[in-house]
Amino acid sequence: MPRLAAMATVAVLMLGFFGFLVMRAQTPNLAPLYTGLSLEDSSAIVTELQTQNVPFELRGEGDTILVPRDQITALRMNLAGSGLPQRGQVGYEIFDEQSTLGATSFVQNINNVRALEGELARTITSLARIKTARVHLVLPERELFRRDRKDPTASIVLSVRGELGAGEIRAIQHLVASAIEGLSPASVSIVDDQGNLLASGGGNAAEGALSGEAAERTLGFENRLRTRVEDMLANVVGAGRARVQVSAEMDYNRSTTTSESFDPDSQVVRSSQVRETESLANGANGQVTVANELPGASQNNGAAGATEQGKTTEEVTNYEISKTTQVAVSEAGSIKRLSVAVVVDGVYTDDGSGNASYAPRSADEVAQILTLVRSAIGYSQARGDSVEVVNMQFAERPQLAAPGTDAGGNLLDFTRDDIMNGAEMGVTLLIALALVFFVMRPLLKKVLTPEVAPLALPPAAELGSHGTLSSNGIVVADTPAEPHDKTPAWVANAKSMGETQLQTLKTVGGLVEENPRQAALIVRDWLGSAA
Repeated sequence: MPRLAAMATVAVLMLGFFGFLVMRAQTPNLAPLYTGLSLEDSSAIVTELQTQNVPFELRGEGDTILVPRDQITALRMNLAGSGLPQRGQVGYEIFDEQSTLGATSFVQNINNVRALEGELARTITSLARIKTARVHLVLPERELFRRDRKDPTASIVLSVRGELGAGEIRAIQHLVASAIEGLSPASVSIVDDQGNLLASGGGNAAEGALSGEAAERTLGFENRLRTRVEDMLANVVGAGRARVQVSAEMDYNRSTTTSESFDPDSQVVRSSQVRETESLANGANGQVTVANELPGASQNNGAAGATEQGKTTEEVTNYEISKTTQVAVSEAGSIKRLSVAVVVDGVYTDDGSGNASYAPRSADEVAQILTLVRSAIGYSQARGDSVEVVNMQFAERPQLAAPGTDAGGNLLDFTRDDIMNGAEMGVTLLIALALVFFVMRPLLKKVLTPEVAPLALPPAAELGSHGTLSSNGIVVADTPAEPHDKTPAWVANAKSMGETQLQTLKTVGGLVEENPRQAALIVRDWLGSAA
């Protein structure tokens, strides 16, 4: 019974294991459809998947839904057509769901603010580093008979992956400010889900934004220049064999210069005017009387005194002098000074035993590298630029890998799916080997082993009266043979074999009498193997 129970247990375990393999092979490979869902969106998506009879699995606290990997794209398109997921915000579809008949202006304004907040939250969430976003807008209405108008403000709460940079924060501020009329980027405050203030909405944020923008522009310029020089040196000394650091002093002051110059030698007549005046006076010494003013008085009284007559000519000429006006505008961001430091590794050679031997570079190579770096950065001695190239041995030595090999590749870069597939293949291989060695091999050995032929016995007529043949093939002598009789050879051999077997049987009988239980087990095993 224990033997039968063990065999039944092994059979059940084998059937269960093979059933598990079959079910595992038929189970589709699941992948996340959406992560970080709200409970409302998760419930709506689960209902939609149940309607479409799509297998799914919930992970976490219900915020992650897994579906078959080959159906992810189609399911996302179908759910997007149904407006899922909504991410907890309501967009412009609020106007499609509600009837505007009988709606007051207050309700319409509230719906407009809700729609703007939802659309902005969706747009911000579409960024790679943003998980969730909530937007709150304050859009004050202009009151009647009031000149002053309050500016709109906005506050945003973000749940981010990692940490946002200054440029990404300003991008979100400008994104929201451009979508709202009259909203300034300095009036947009941003807070993360940990309570850290990323951007204040105060009025003095402009100066901080300008200083942050200047620092970012300087850092971006230094990184571009460093990358350019390192890429150039990588083709000369090898990848990773040169390190470059760039320090730039930038001038962000914006100035405008206006100058005017006149050329007196280049004169052009613009206008010319000539005026002539004649005067006539008599001897009355300039006295004015009624008689003098009467018609014909000058003729009648011409002899009264001496007459004076004069003529005046006046000429006015206007000249146009050429003038040159120059306006020079110096934009912010000019380079005041550059400092570049370059460290170059030496030369490594293989000594034949797999070890790398170091040798410094020559002075000519260092001078050539210095010339290349100066040309790459736009070196200016008048500006006071500084470039230093030093040859030093790096702490990390390069791997002298054979050409065409990928020294940076890692053979242990496996994904979760690769590990699962490898485990399944390993278990299947172990089961196959167990079946071959413990099931097929004994069966084949038993089939291919030849059966032992029975011992040939002599005919009964040849025994004569000297002995009888027992049931186990042992010749038993009835009477001792007489010495003078000639005993055949086969009788002598049978007699010796019989004596040997008789001694063996006596020994086995003694062992059986001493250990009856072990003898019974051995006989049972023989009967089982014979069956």
